[in-house]
Amino acid sequence: MGEQPSAKSNKAAKGASAKPAGGKPADAGPAAGSATKSTGAKRPKTAKPESRLAMVRRARRINRELADVYPYAHPELDFRDPFELLVATVLSAQTTDLRVNQTTPALFAKYPTPEDMAAAVPEELEEVIRPTGFFRAKARSLIGLSTALRDRYDGEVPGTLKDLVTLPGVGRKTANVVLGNAFGVPGLTVDTHFGRLVRRWKWTDQEDPEKVEAEIAAIFPKSEWTMLSHRIIFHGRRVCHSRKPACGACPIAHLCPSYGEGETDPEKARKLLKYEMGGYPGQRLSPPPDYPGKPAPPLGTPAGAE
Repeated sequence: MGEQPSAKSNKAAKGASAKPAGGKPADAGPAAGSATKSTGAKRPKTAKPESRLAMVRRARRINRELADVYPYAHPELDFRDPFELLVATVLSAQTTDLRVNQTTPALFAKYPTPEDMAAAVPEELEEVIRPTGFFRAKARSLIGLSTALRDRYDGEVPGTLKDLVTLPGVGRKTANVVLGNAFGVPGLTVDTHFGRLVRRWKWTDQEDPEKVEAEIAAIFPKSEWTMLSHRIIFHGRRVCHSRKPACGACPIAHLCPSYGEGETDPEKARKLLKYEMGGYPGQRLSPPPDYPGKPAPPLGTPAGAE
């Protein structure tokens, strides 16, 4: 979930024919050019563009149905306080939440407070967080933000967007993760999964995360922002994958205008499901009590030993 390096976002996936409520793709109709003067057949009319009102209604229905599918949706980083969540979110850039969760137990055992982390020997901190990748840059950010917390905020993580984004390595996305999940302040987490899905669902065509955030914020009441983020990210990680979405096993396929971009055969699609949806361990070593899947294994656990 952490701030991403400056690589451009994935291009929005090309739209496909919408799947009707019955769960089957709409018939494509006669091939182009099949109408002839002798029969008087007419080419099917192009569907009218979706109105703004219809899109908003569809978007809110998707949110409601995702809430039924993932009533246990939650942040997938292990944390016990705002500082741990802030550090874990920074570490999650360009890696999985699973790898962060497997790394942070040793990290917080060695550096439990901002004061401890601010005083860390860079090379020693780098070695602890090496499994998360980009460990030198991340170590600089962690020491920098910890120093700022120690010197400017009495060792406490601030609870406002304005203050959080002044910390090294912290942008709007990381700030919204911390605000929404450690302080109860609504925010949208526009990570790669979130951006991919809202474009596939035609809620926006924006690529810039801040523009995506602004457009989605206008569709939903503020009270929904944090949980909406969790539901969308959950769905993106489990079903609506980047390269091969499991369209045939998607519980909201009937509302998706991009149905058909991925595998539509139900049996083949089910094999693409991940984490608890596919019967596998989740990303958290310490998941919430209502999580229906298995906890993730600790770092270094042999394959099959979990």
